[in-house]
Amino acid sequence: MNLKINKQISRVSLKDLYGSDKKNRDYQKKRYAKLSNNFENIFKVKPEKYFSSPGRTEIGGNHTDHNHGMVIAASINLDSIACASKADKLITIHSEGYEKPFIVNLESLAPVKSEYGTTNALIRGIASRFVEKGFKTGGFNGCITSDVLQGSGLSSSASIEVVIGTIFNYLYNGGVIPSSEIAKTGQYAENIFFKKPCGLMDQVACAVGGIIAIDFHDSENPVFNKIEFEFESGNYSLLIIHTGGSHINLTKDYEAIPEEMKSVATELNRNLLSEVGYKEFVNNVNRIKNKTGERAILRAYHFFRENERVKRQVEALKSNDFEKFLSLVNESGNSSFKYLQNIYSTKDPGYQPLSLALAFTEEFINQKGQGACRVHGGGFEGTIQVYLNNNFVDEFIKYISGISDKFKILKLSVRPFGATEVIFD
Repeated sequence: MNLKINKQISRVSLKDLYGSDKKNRDYQKKRYAKLSNNFENIFKVKPEKYFSSPGRTEIGGNHTDHNHGMVIAASINLDSIACASKADKLITIHSEGYEKPFIVNLESLAPVKSEYGTTNALIRGIASRFVEKGFKTGGFNGCITSDVLQGSGLSSSASIEVVIGTIFNYLYNGGVIPSSEIAKTGQYAENIFFKKPCGLMDQVACAVGGIIAIDFHDSENPVFNKIEFEFESGNYSLLIIHTGGSHINLTKDYEAIPEEMKSVATELNRNLLSEVGYKEFVNNVNRIKNKTGERAILRAYHFFRENERVKRQVEALKSNDFEKFLSLVNESGNSSFKYLQNIYSTKDPGYQPLSLALAFTEEFINQKGQGACRVHGGGFEGTIQVYLNNNFVDEFIKYISGISDKFKILKLSVRPFGATEVIFD
């Protein structure tokens, strides 16, 4: 089934968004109340609307999206929330944890060099792209807070991009902008205004919601395939280990991966690896390796194998063959370590928290005989992903916490909703 998801999800109630667990709903109500109080204290009026955009977890397809390959991703139960009201041409956003507000004047929508790498660049880029696409924009006052950890590989930046796009959508466009358009606008802002060469997976997962397989072969119209599956149904938990590192200073490491993959495609007279057949690649390795370097060849090899692996993971989840899925997760982790080589930065090879977490997690899983693990997201620093039988979760958390006091273990669940306006019961 190929389904192009083009409709923005309708407004969602707090109860539907966060579930029936009273403890969690009380916690979320307090978050929104604090956000609203901050807004009133700063702007002296009540906010008009409230919004939520989830973080995301990458389930399959490590570094395949930027060469227009296939991925599986899912929105998660950690989110960025915002409240906002219309203003004139000025956007003013107060974000928890930042001393100064982000202020952007919409009279100028061209990239600003001094804003590269800043939230201001993302805001300006999103507004600019919406205007270019014929959507309405305008100033607004807003407050944002997020429990998606920065630098954790759970796409805190994409979550913020998408929630900003969602504010424009509901304040000025009646909620009619498609989720896919909000996602592409976030990527555009990050690529062109923020100057980070990210793919589109993160923004799509945050905007659309649920578990989705995404084929980026046609990047302007990616094809989404919804997957109905609950990891909890197999008595498994999805865990993320945040190793204490951060993605903030790793832009050059990230840039090298798509650049090297594309260098292989260029030698084969293509722009992207998704345009190259695997046999053609293999038949030309000996000819092109001296031009691209062996690491580029290995990263290309990872792309082709990972792309096929995603298809098999989709089949495994749809057929409820969870053991097969776990085997493929381990294969993906092995390929990322050996061929993609995004487990640690060569700038500091003595610093390897991801390798440390993977080594001892694998040992635990091998002892128990049930589970899987892999690098999660961009890699180099940040997080690993673990699937573990519920019978061993508490024991594992105690065990892995003893390996490093910097490890932070998060138990995630898949959120069925993407970015949306939140209404209160």
